[in-house]
Amino acid sequence: MKAKEKAFGYLRTSGKGQIGNDGFPRQREAIASYAKSNRLEIVQEFSDEAVSGTTDAMDRNGLTDLLVALKANGVRLVVVENATRLAQDLMISEIILSEFRKIGVRVISADGDVDLTLGNDDPTGKLIRQILGAVSEWEKCALVQKLRASRLRLRRAGERCEGRKPYGQNAEEKSVIARIVALREERLSFVAIAAKLNAEGARSRSNKQWHATQVQRVLQRTD
Repeated sequence: MKAKEKAFGYLRTSGKGQIGNDGFPRQREAIASYAKSNRLEIVQEFSDEAVSGTTDAMDRNGLTDLLVALKANGVRLVVVENATRLAQDLMISEIILSEFRKIGVRVISADGDVDLTLGNDDPTGKLIRQILGAVSEWEKCALVQKLRASRLRLRRAGERCEGRKPYGQNAEEKSVIARIVALREERLSFVAIAAKLNAEGARSRSNKQWHATQVQRVLQRTD
């Protein structure tokens, strides 16, 4: 028999009065019933008590913990009683669902067996998803521009702004550079210098043998 698919359950109550009444028990029962009918194993439950459906995802401890747990293991399915347990505000709902989509997780509404992460043809929902996509793209472009401007400022100031620092950052590396320069002054070729360094036990930063091209790069930086 095929093993049951593992899933997480998410519950939310919007008012303190629901916590001790039928809020969580009703949601838990709906999720359990759906899991039983669809051969799912609810391995962990996450919940937010007395949290409004208009509250942003990052302001919900339970939902934040759920997203962290999903990123840390192989569970790729979340079951909720219905779509309003995620959010009552359409914009917030789409923002939350976009986070699940990014990590490849499906969110199922137990009361209608609906995959909420698939979205729908509702014009408003489609518009919000398009706006969120455009904002995301804009943020990426803005970040790229900021990084470019920062690199340009550093270059103009004569500072190194990216990549691995060049060989010669510590005393040992500086002594090797001095040795390379001395050997070059003896008119040894790059190949001969590399062979000499290897024979003397000097190692490059990667702790491998020296090659002529490495010697040449080091000497170019000392000119």
